[in-house]
Amino acid sequence: MTIDDVKRIIKGDETRTVEIKKSTGELKDAMHSACAFLNTDGGWLIFGIAPTSLNIVGQQVTDNTRREIAHELAKIEPAVDVKVEYIDIPDKDGFQVIAIHLNSWDRGMAPYTYDYRPYYRVESTTRLMPRDMFEQRLRENKPDFYAWEDQIADGVMLDDLDERSIKRAVRSGVRGGRLPEIVLDEDVAGILTSLKLLRGKELSKAAVSLFIKDDTPHYYPQLCLRMARFKGTGMNEFGDSQMTTGNFFKLFDAGMAFFFKHLNLSGKIVGSLREEELEIPHVALREALINALCHRQHENFRASVGIAIYDDRVEIENPGIFPKGITPETIKTKHQSSPYNPIIANVLYLATYLEKWGSGIKRIVEACKAQNVTEPTYEEHAGFITVTFKRPSFSDSDVAKNVPQNDTQNDTQNDTQNDTQNDTQIVGNNLTERQQQIIELISQNKSITRSKMADILGVSKETIVRDLKQLSLSVQLRWMGPSIGGYWELSKRYDTQNDTQNDTQNDTQNDTQKY
Repeated sequence: MTIDDVKRIIKGDETRTVEIKKSTGELKDAMHSACAFLNTDGGWLIFGIAPTSLNIVGQQVTDNTRREIAHELAKIEPAVDVKVEYIDIPDKDGFQVIAIHLNSWDRGMAPYTYDYRPYYRVESTTRLMPRDMFEQRLRENKPDFYAWEDQIADGVMLDDLDERSIKRAVRSGVRGGRLPEIVLDEDVAGILTSLKLLRGKELSKAAVSLFIKDDTPHYYPQLCLRMARFKGTGMNEFGDSQMTTGNFFKLFDAGMAFFFKHLNLSGKIVGSLREEELEIPHVALREALINALCHRQHENFRASVGIAIYDDRVEIENPGIFPKGITPETIKTKHQSSPYNPIIANVLYLATYLEKWGSGIKRIVEACKAQNVTEPTYEEHAGFITVTFKRPSFSDSDVAKNVPQNDTQNDTQNDTQNDTQNDTQIVGNNLTERQQQIIELISQNKSITRSKMADILGVSKETIVRDLKQLSLSVQLRWMGPSIGGYWELSKRYDTQNDTQNDTQNDTQNDTQKY
């Protein structure tokens, strides 16, 4: 490595992958960043650079300097093998720049700690890793050891489980040919043992999720389904709001009933019979709801599965993340099944509620195509996975009635000439060009300040504040956390490209039998 390489690396100042220090006098603080690089996208830690001017000042390196660096690197766990480079500075005898490169974190690896504390990188800042992120990485590294579903449900007895739900699952499995008929003659303990839900006299938490009674005194707040019908396309006004608690089968029934209550039915005559189907195929909704209830993260007891029905779309969300190697862009392609809760998934497979080998997404797509309905989109955001179905009965004229209008008159009177030109150029999602640019800036940097936006866009801070106020209404943009150290959260439904390209055809075509 040469001094020219160093100049190239520090050219853009500190970034997500570059941290500079004036000298190893800041060694311990620098090791926080080294740990953060290992837990994020990797990066360069460089000593001997003036932080403000970015001048290469270097430092004199002694044997003691090398020992101190080695000592601090040894505090990183799991242990890392990194090369520390010492680069001579031309025309400055005896002074060197110290450069350390850290590799990026691979999903499935244990999280790194420095001095027993984990750090991660957010843009150009180093922060303590949140507990839920740390625990999630531990679980991915040793799934069998940390799995919630395989833990003992302390205090829960056989009498706390709903025998009707257990028998329902068994009968369905026998009818589907996945369970032998002899299982119907077994008692509850025998059934649960064969399903790997009972070990001796101890029930697993998977048994709780699948079969717990409604009136049990045991408290599992995450076994909940939130359901809402909103008026319009935002969350400002409820048309109906419900919450159901209980086992998988109760939540599944409640969710499907909610779909049939609030979604439109369409029908066609087949022979002498009229066949009706929901505007979004019930098969697709069924698969999406089962996936949400089965694959959710139960260990997050503050979060639950949710259904939200708007005028233009249906959203089903569950706390969790995509399996390793799967992204929102690749989830519809062929992939192996990798359930987050394999014990629960196996029971639902035997009960014919779930298929193996990742075929659920394929059935959702095929059902939508058969009914001429737009395929759903998937998103992972803020600890939740959301599948969104566009309602084919919703027209563009409905958008105009439900999205707040921009007040361009006030903007043209109070801003500069450049501001007024942007205000009058209304683009996708009923936003101005400048508001679109604000969204893009926030997408690139969740912690960007109002002043920084104003500098980049060449307008006043007051103009940015006014635009942000309108965006908080039209696309549900909000600031999360404290004034310093918080971040912007943008509504999951903001997607101007999909809004303009995904209009569907008449939803009465290709209807199938009613659920």
